[in-house]
Amino acid sequence: MAENVTHILDTPIEYIKGIGPAKGEAIRHDLQIFTLGDLLFTYPFRYVDRTKFIDIKDIRNDNDLIQIKGTLLSLEKIKGKNNRSRLNGVLKDGSGFIDLVWFQSVQWIEKTLEIGQDYIVFGRPATYGGKKNIAHPEMELVSDVVTQTQKTFDPIYSSTEKLDAKGFDNKARRKILKTIIQSLNVQILPENLPEHILSKLNLVSRLQAIKNIHFPTSEVDRDQAVMRIKFEEIFFFQLRILLGKIHRQHKYHSLPFTTVGSSFNEIFKTLPYELTNAQKKVIKEIRADLAKTQQMNRLLQGDVGSGKTVVALLVMAIARDNDFQSCLMAPTEILAQQHYLSISSMTQGTNIKVTFLTGSIKGKARAAILESLAKGETDIIIGTHALIEDTVVFSKLGLAVIDEQHRFGVAQRAGLWKKNKDFAPHVLVMTATPIPRTLAMTLYGDLDVSVIDELPPGRKDIKTLHQYESSRPRVIEFMHKEIEKGRQIYIVYPLIEESEKLDLKNLEEGYERLLTYFPPPHFQISVVHGRMKAAAKDFEMNRFVKGITQIMVATTVIEVGVNVPNASVMIIENTERFGLSQLHQLRGRVGRGAEQSFCILMSDVKLSKDGKERIKTMVETNNGFVIAEADLKLRGPGDLQGTQQSGLLDFKLLNISADRSIVETARYFATMILENDQQLEKNEHQPIRNFLVILKKKYKDWGRIS
Repeated sequence: MAENVTHILDTPIEYIKGIGPAKGEAIRHDLQIFTLGDLLFTYPFRYVDRTKFIDIKDIRNDNDLIQIKGTLLSLEKIKGKNNRSRLNGVLKDGSGFIDLVWFQSVQWIEKTLEIGQDYIVFGRPATYGGKKNIAHPEMELVSDVVTQTQKTFDPIYSSTEKLDAKGFDNKARRKILKTIIQSLNVQILPENLPEHILSKLNLVSRLQAIKNIHFPTSEVDRDQAVMRIKFEEIFFFQLRILLGKIHRQHKYHSLPFTTVGSSFNEIFKTLPYELTNAQKKVIKEIRADLAKTQQMNRLLQGDVGSGKTVVALLVMAIARDNDFQSCLMAPTEILAQQHYLSISSMTQGTNIKVTFLTGSIKGKARAAILESLAKGETDIIIGTHALIEDTVVFSKLGLAVIDEQHRFGVAQRAGLWKKNKDFAPHVLVMTATPIPRTLAMTLYGDLDVSVIDELPPGRKDIKTLHQYESSRPRVIEFMHKEIEKGRQIYIVYPLIEESEKLDLKNLEEGYERLLTYFPPPHFQISVVHGRMKAAAKDFEMNRFVKGITQIMVATTVIEVGVNVPNASVMIIENTERFGLSQLHQLRGRVGRGAEQSFCILMSDVKLSKDGKERIKTMVETNNGFVIAEADLKLRGPGDLQGTQQSGLLDFKLLNISADRSIVETARYFATMILENDQQLEKNEHQPIRNFLVILKKKYKDWGRIS
């Protein structure tokens, strides 16, 4: 039966009655709809209530789709340019008159309409030559509608002008979908949720939900269908993630780290500051994981400057206390170097040997690092994806720390696991991009999540100011004052692929303009952007790090990874073109020293509503989790850093931010089911099992976030 079902839903779009090859090609190209199933599971984005009518006198240009009822007074065929005809009609109701006009299928429409009859007219109003009109309205005789079952809601689907012109407009699509839906049954669309969930949550059946999402007869019908589909989307998403976690726990075993000894205690005692309560809590959670025979797979979230590196070092010290090696992999050479310098300084005077490896280290130096690692003399190795190369051999890798993990592919992360053939190393994944807890639990449901949600004491909040171009002279004056105090300044320009040439031109013009305000040799300016060769980029970065240059003009290549405590000012140009989480990451490049730091957001006077909201949020708060929450509401989860490239958030209706209660309920049920029936063997779970088989074919790569 399943094969037959799959066959029906997999029917190519062009073989559906009423579509054909030409329309099919356009639908595939414009809407990415390839099969009958795709068409069925592409839902309306809104509905028009066909019980509501508007008087002609009340029609305004900003009305969207409207419905009026009136008598057709006249029809006239008019010849235009190139011998093309148009059809003009006039409709009258008790309040006034409106023109109706058709430019296509004129002869056919003229034959179907009768002067003097009462019609229900549906379409989008406009004004031409001072008169109201509707182009290409849908027309139905009032007498026909009365004799039919009264329809309430008409679905409206995303479309294109090309598809409308080819005869696949909303009306045609509704007609085709109506035929498909009339032929649906439980064999074609079997139930995929167990009966106890349906009754407990009062959810309609899958079949009913699909019927009602396309053709609801009331708002209640529509809302029930939406609720059912949202729950199903997130329930199976959670289930797949949790099953992946169970599979990993069974398949990958690690050796427990039972000792917390001299390496950990030495570093802990010599720290120049006390750990925050949040850091202590996180270390406790990690220690509990490391003591198990199951592989640790934990996500460590912390805002910029919250002290994730110290936590990572203390965890790596525990690995050493248990005679294991650790590695820390970062996405860029600069970030890896920053970790190396920081960790080397904290391990000075201890017996912990720390080495550094990137692609740019060659020859004898590289051979010596690899030999030390293979012999077990190196305790901690820090580097870029060079650590994954086959030539990098560990004596006894027990812990892999991955920083800014969304910048690595699944295969790159898995490459570290293979460095220990006897058992799986424990994994700690770190990110400085705060993710709201609901999203973290959804995206990283197969990881245990730890959060450092407080900053070290004594850190001053970065003062964030919004300035328009007219304030540029004051900003330049302020920059001079900060440089006189011995401080350094970042100036960041957007670099978007689609407008890369224009963006680089803006950056270059900005640099030229700066030279007039900060002339050499008294002032030195570094320029860094993604199109530069790595060596040139590193040279300029290092000049800034060493304090040789006072100003760094850059694109977002500096978003993650530069630690210059002396830099006290971050100026962001064209702020309106950055996302909130990106702005927060950029702001985090300053505020690393004891001095008061500033972030100045430069923008055009003309700002979109979202642009204003983003800037307002940045000015009002320094809290990364509050910002991530606002980002999620403004942009949706698909745009959050790292989530879009994961390809996982393909929900049709669910909004993770707005639908938290549904997310949490689905997670609860998914967890409960797997706690009682890990293999989904019970009869009541057969619908889930069957549907997972279909999903597995759809998502061939179930490679997870970590």
